Amino acid sequence: QVQLSESGGGSVQAGGSLRLSCAASGYTYRRYCMAWFRQAPGKEREGVADIDSDGRTRDLDSVKGRFTISRDNAQNTLFLQMNSLKPEDTAMYYCAAGFVCGRRSDYDAWGQGTQVTVSS
Repeated sequence: QVQLSESGGGSVQAGGSLRLSCAASGYTYRRYCMAWFRQAPGKEREGVADIDSDGRTRDLDSVKGRFTISRDNAQNTLFLQMNSLKPEDTAMYYCAAGFVCGRRSDYDAWGQGTQVTVSS
């Protein structure tokens, strides 16, 4: 069981940067796949990036070269560095954890979300 809490969201202009953090509590953290999802109004929640317990990462084609997911296991913290932000990135961003890096249904722990708003 892991508890998650996101922070770092905010409002920025296009081209700006934000770094999201997700603090995890629970002694099994290092065994989890960690992921960032996002959901815009009227749209389904979609996976943005994930990182497994060995540090291997995946991300959406639309964020490649702009977003970087990482984890600091010593601090039990997940990060999402977001650069060159676009208005299309505007969404509520959620941290998630599960035993498998996969689809939405594979994650059994979720944070409350942090809002990212990118203006033109």
